[in-house]
Amino acid sequence: MPTGYFITLEGGEGAGKTTLLTHLARKLETLGHPTLTTREPGGTPLGNILRQLLLESDRLAPTTELLLYAADRAEHVSQTIQPALNGGKIVLCDRYTDSTVAYQGYGRQLDLDLIQQLNQIATCGLAPHLTFWLDLPVETGLKRAGDRAKNMGQSLDRLEQTPLDFHHRLHHGFRQLAEQNGDRIARLDATQPPDCLATAAWVLLTTRWPELAQTAQSRSTPAQP
Repeated sequence: MPTGYFITLEGGEGAGKTTLLTHLARKLETLGHPTLTTREPGGTPLGNILRQLLLESDRLAPTTELLLYAADRAEHVSQTIQPALNGGKIVLCDRYTDSTVAYQGYGRQLDLDLIQQLNQIATCGLAPHLTFWLDLPVETGLKRAGDRAKNMGQSLDRLEQTPLDFHHRLHHGFRQLAEQNGDRIARLDATQPPDCLATAAWVLLTTRWPELAQTAQSRSTPAQP
C-alpha cells in the first residue's frame, strides 16, 4: 500500500492549476517534506509523446483521445506516481482521472461507465487522497488561456480551441464530480488572486493533515482514502 500523500489538482482551461501546484510544492519542500510534482498527460517519457499528440493533433476521434489518455495514465501510475508514494513522497499531480470524466465523459459525451472502467484499469484502483477543484467561470478561464498563449507567442492547443458548449459541459462535469465526491474533492474559488488561492488551498491541506504544517521530522502517515 502507498505510504505517501496523493493530491491532485483539477479544473478547466486557465484555472491556475500549475501556479497553485508550484506554490504548494515550494511550501512543502521548505518544510522538508519530500515532494514530487507531475502532470497528465506527460508525467513520463512516453507521456510527453502522448501529450504532444493529444494537444497538437488537428483531429482525433473522441474514443482515440480517451484511449490515449488511458495509456498515458497507466504508464504514469506504474512508472511515476506509485513508486513515489511507495517511497513516502507527497505527490502533487496536475490532472488525473477526474479530468477524463469531465473532458471525455461530459465534454465529449462518451459513456461514463466505460470511462470509469478504463480509469480503474489504468490506475489499478489508485485514487487521490485529496483533490482540489479550481472552479472558474468558463469564459474567464478561456480568456486567461488566450492571454497566456498570446503573451508566450503561442497558439491555443486543440482542447482550448473546442466550442464553448464543450467547456460548459465539462465545467458541469467537474461540479457533478465535486458533489458526488465531497469527502475527496475540495472546491476552490479560482477567481481569487493566486496568493489568496494558494492560502485557501494550504488551509484546507493542513486542516486535513495538520502534520504537513510542521517540519518533516514530525510527519506521520496519512489515512488511506
